[in-house]
Amino acid sequence: MPISEKIKELMEKREEARLGGGKSRIEAQHSKGKLTARERIELLLDDGSFEEFDMFVTHRTTDFGLDKKSYLSDGVVTGYGTIDGRLVYVFSQDFTVFGGSLSETYAQKICKIMDKALKMGAPVIGINDSGGARIQEGVRSLAGYADIFQKNILASGVIPQISAIFGPCAGGAVYSPALTDFTIMSKGSSYMFVTGPKVVKTVTGEVVTEEELGGAMIHASKSGVTHFVAENEEEGIMLIRKLLSYLPQNNLEDPPVIQCDDPIDRVDDFLNEVIPENPNKPYDVKDIIHSIVDNNEFLEVQRYYAPNIVIGFARFNGMPVGIVANQPNYLAGVLDINASRKAGRFVRFCDAFNIPVVTLVDVPGFLPGTAQEYGGIILHGAKLLFAYGEATVPKITIILRKAYGGAYDVMGSKHLRGDINYAWPIAEIAVMGPRGAIEVLHNKEISKIEDDAERSQFILQKEKEYKDKFANPYVAAKYGYIDDVIEPRNTRFRIIRALQSLSTKKDTNPPKKHSNIPL
Repeated sequence: MPISEKIKELMEKREEARLGGGKSRIEAQHSKGKLTARERIELLLDDGSFEEFDMFVTHRTTDFGLDKKSYLSDGVVTGYGTIDGRLVYVFSQDFTVFGGSLSETYAQKICKIMDKALKMGAPVIGINDSGGARIQEGVRSLAGYADIFQKNILASGVIPQISAIFGPCAGGAVYSPALTDFTIMSKGSSYMFVTGPKVVKTVTGEVVTEEELGGAMIHASKSGVTHFVAENEEEGIMLIRKLLSYLPQNNLEDPPVIQCDDPIDRVDDFLNEVIPENPNKPYDVKDIIHSIVDNNEFLEVQRYYAPNIVIGFARFNGMPVGIVANQPNYLAGVLDINASRKAGRFVRFCDAFNIPVVTLVDVPGFLPGTAQEYGGIILHGAKLLFAYGEATVPKITIILRKAYGGAYDVMGSKHLRGDINYAWPIAEIAVMGPRGAIEVLHNKEISKIEDDAERSQFILQKEKEYKDKFANPYVAAKYGYIDDVIEPRNTRFRIIRALQSLSTKKDTNPPKKHSNIPL
């Protein structure tokens, strides 16, 4: 065969592979408001940077008539490219081929690019749109899932792993995204669940829709499975690009520092007035975050889940940091099971990838009650405590207002190797709030006072004495637990100077195979 014929054959095969399951299925995909596997990659990566692997791979199954039904690429597009000039590896599941179902060869393609990503020290991005295991392949399909899970586990903490869910993701397929660092779902078109509505109805009798069982907002607000919710796929893909801009390529590199045009010594007088005089009155901690970070830009993670704690990425003088902040606007910023899990995992991610942690504290304590105790608040709270204590990255903590009880210890305190700990002048650091403390310390005296007005006056007097003696930052500062009491409007400058001083920090944990975090 002449060379020209062979080249023509190559071009035809490439064209066939790019069509996936065919034009009619591509049109069906578009009619649902969904992009194709290759369109997603094109949007995600820098123009012209995608290099595809295994375009000509097909399945090897002959049962159930599959020997007569075969498509090039076999339902997943894999390869590498760049995002803002930085190398990334990507796989994108193709719903137009067998509903995106996973086969043995499909899994091998994904494992291949994950191996390459580990060797090169580059992030992996998986775009999920699949009906699950290819039933015709039986256990080989299940083995393929397990092979992917093993790669996810080995890559965890070594390279960033990001999952986008832009269609169905059910059964065994859900565990790969769950093992990755961040998950993004699109509204209306994506869902995740271990068992679908039909099985749920058969087993439990519950009648539930796919959206109610595992839609984007369900997992964003109730389960915490997903970290970001996008209005559509295009927004989801832009979110991935934005997220990667804060992350290093791997665990041996530092996160990328960019040029900053926001003055490091910019002061904001608003901060001196932002916290109400009444200690029980709420405010929005995100106002403080936006005020102190570069150009007011903050990428919040898990916005809808456990809103009593706020986590996300920002920059100080161009340096990426992870921010953890109690949110007085919701449940008074109290720590509960979900907030502890949310923040604990985020701190561990930042520590794995050399991202400094800035903690803003205004916490009245842990949420009391049987629901929390029966749910294991002790273990879940210990996760957050463990994460801070284990972390060796630079840790800067600012106590804004309240830091009571065990919650003071947990939130990046000096005792958990906090590097630089500051407090605002109105900070109250104590075992408990004034009212509760007085009831414990002066219970007998209070019970003897019969006159209501006299009793109230006595309590107010003792509360003032307690505040003056204990509930202020200077007691903690006296012992060196607070490095300085700072003027709120200078917070940005003090954090940046602290980060600069910590840029050469070296801290280690004792040699071990791995820690046994309280799961």
